[in-house]
Amino acid sequence: MTTVLGSEAPRPMAETRRPRWRWVRAAILPLLLTLLLVAPPVARADDQDRVDYTLTNQSGKDFSGEQLAGSSFAGATGRQANFQGADLHGAILTQAAFPEADFSGADLSDTLMDKVDMSGVDLTGAVLRRAIASGSDFTGATVTDADFTDALIDRVDQRILCRDARGSNPVTGADTRQSLDCR
Repeated sequence: MTTVLGSEAPRPMAETRRPRWRWVRAAILPLLLTLLLVAPPVARADDQDRVDYTLTNQSGKDFSGEQLAGSSFAGATGRQANFQGADLHGAILTQAAFPEADFSGADLSDTLMDKVDMSGVDLTGAVLRRAIASGSDFTGATVTDADFTDALIDRVDQRILCRDARGSNPVTGADTRQSLDCR
């Protein structure tokens, strides 16, 4: 039994609950869940150019100069794909494979590219500001004039990239070695 201060007699716990709200929860909660699952997503103006390439094979495809900001390439394969000068700002490339792809001059800022095979890629003049690339493989990548300012890169990859890093980015002016925090 629960005692309520200021009352004449203690009431059992069951009497202090408000059973009238049970029907509200029982009726409204399923209705809200149904609306969330069935209703079509609201299209926003900034979603118009976003494309979903998740789990697709884009090997050898030409995306040069395309507007792909916010698009998803999660789990995709893009061996020797051409992304030269493409806008991939904010794209999702997680757990994908782009060996020997050309990302020269591409905007890869704010991308999520963790656990990505970037071996042998050309990142000449690319902007990778604030990119998250933990667990990715940059073995043999060309990073001349690339900007890695505030990017999250594994220490091993940083050392590999610093071996050949040189120049400064033509768009941001950032020194490649400084943006990689090379010593």
